Amino acid sequence: MSETQKLMSDLRRFVRSEGARYLKDPNITSIGIGHKNGDGALSIVFTVREKVEASALESLGSQLIPERIDTNGLSVPTDVIQRGYSPSYRIVEHEQASVLKTRLDPLVPGASVSHPDGTAGTLGAIVFDDETGAACILSNWHVLHGETGQIGDKVVQPGPFDDNNIAANTCGTLLRSHLGIAGDCALARIEDRDFERAIHGLDTAPAQMAEVELGDTVVKTGRTTATTYGVVRRTDVIVQIDFGETAGSQNIGCFEIGPNPDRPAVDGEISMGGDSGSVWIISDGESATDVFAGLHFAGESGNSADEHALACYPRSIQSKLRFKLTPPNATTAQGSATTQETRRGYDAEFLGRPAPMPELSLALKRDAVNFGRAQTIPYTHFSVCLSAERRLARFVAWNTDAARKVQLGRHDFRLDDRIAEKHQLDDTLYADNKLDRGHIARRADLAWGAVDEARRANRESFFFTNIAPQHESYNQSKRGGIWGRLEDLILEEAGAKGIRISCIAGPIFADDDPSYRNTLIPRSFWKLIAYRGADDALRAACFVLSQRDLLHDIEGIDLDPFQLFQVSVPDLATRTGMGFDAYGPADVTQNSKLLSDTSAERLASMNIKSRPREITHHREIAF
Repeated sequence: MSETQKLMSDLRRFVRSEGARYLKDPNITSIGIGHKNGDGALSIVFTVREKVEASALESLGSQLIPERIDTNGLSVPTDVIQRGYSPSYRIVEHEQASVLKTRLDPLVPGASVSHPDGTAGTLGAIVFDDETGAACILSNWHVLHGETGQIGDKVVQPGPFDDNNIAANTCGTLLRSHLGIAGDCALARIEDRDFERAIHGLDTAPAQMAEVELGDTVVKTGRTTATTYGVVRRTDVIVQIDFGETAGSQNIGCFEIGPNPDRPAVDGEISMGGDSGSVWIISDGESATDVFAGLHFAGESGNSADEHALACYPRSIQSKLRFKLTPPNATTAQGSATTQETRRGYDAEFLGRPAPMPELSLALKRDAVNFGRAQTIPYTHFSVCLSAERRLARFVAWNTDAARKVQLGRHDFRLDDRIAEKHQLDDTLYADNKLDRGHIARRADLAWGAVDEARRANRESFFFTNIAPQHESYNQSKRGGIWGRLEDLILEEAGAKGIRISCIAGPIFADDDPSYRNTLIPRSFWKLIAYRGADDALRAACFVLSQRDLLHDIEGIDLDPFQLFQVSVPDLATRTGMGFDAYGPADVTQNSKLLSDTSAERLASMNIKSRPREITHHREIAF
């Protein structure tokens, strides 16, 4: 055993044997092991409610903390920090909208969850009951149980603060809970809801448990602050927290996490009210591992500038709650990388009628980034033809079975490590401006089928190969963007009618596209939607949307609105320089017999065969 390991062992023994005695002092809020002044010698680090001169301690009913403490023949320095603590369940009144605060089916770790009498905390992980193997929600006592709860109570997702429709949001039954030195933790058996194990935004599920050390880097996804990164800066902490009138003050064993300066959080907050119950995972650079570091339960109280979080030790809460991290008889952790063999890509026969990808000229084939011998890169439910020169998709082709859609959470955007980085744009293009990272194939269109299959497609939709720069007012349906509304309408209509659709879409590249941060920004985008009508005939509807005027506003104020046009298949071929001959007979703008009588009359009156038709409302769209 090294000298450092021996010292850590001695300090742990001291904290465990003497910590509770120090916490009887009304001014001391915690005791633990850390570095003096953050980066100095190993120390016993105390936190106090008020840091005052020695002469003022008597008025606080407090005693002077010695400058050094002797333990097992060693003299160890102390450090004193002013800080109070509170459980991370107090919700702020005004918050940004987030998918994590909505009802998710399947359940997703990172989402809002609560006892019906509570507010909102975080579903930390999906784990499995030691006794029965049943899938369970792991979170905090103060999230799933609370002062009014009892074993056997229902729990809801999302929590009542986010959606008060308790009856519709039941997701399980409280199975076990614990509040004490081992931690603030609870387990609820999942009932009548599907689930996925991968944590929202982290693309991993915990499969191992860590014994954290000072300096370990960690990451979590919580209901309020989403994905944030931290560094372990105190271990073997005992903290005293007031959990209310019934539970009172409790001493909780834990460790402390500070912000990771290499991955700063928005507004510097690594946790806020509502993040209670989230799972901290050991991180490796920008990636999350499958190693469970701790269960988040508290942070600094008030407006303290010393941002930090507290987390229970995994093995301690496991001993109280009796669960396993992986399913019974599981040999691998869910959330592993999708293999190349499972990425079959776009299926041209998906509709039962041929719906091929566009034909490329020799010049466009030479510009395409090859994947093996193909000019397209396969993913789950979609394929990408990537332009080497523009570092953007020339087109993306995808299949959607709207009747089998699965609602899933978002992920971080990332490069595809199968493709050279020189052929991909990254986040440097999108920082501090009004450019959205716009999905060409929407993740909602791709997330369908069996849960594992939908999860893979959803995750892969966030590769930068499927992303293009789009003005925020162009892209987002919630901001009134008609392109986003068109995408919503397509999926809604397909789901209501129980039909499959195939889509092909991409930017229209032009030599005079404006340059921004060494990237040519497309002025326009196109989309072709193929499906089978009620008469079983193949139909194809084509659209072009221009963000020409908005591109003057990448960093400034809003100017003129964008324009959406419905065009013919030949017009689309002319605009894109690609071949769409297979869709000519299915073109709804050229073949009125493929449309309903109402649509045909409307199209005829507008004479759209001879020119593109501008659309100003989604009701004008012809299918």
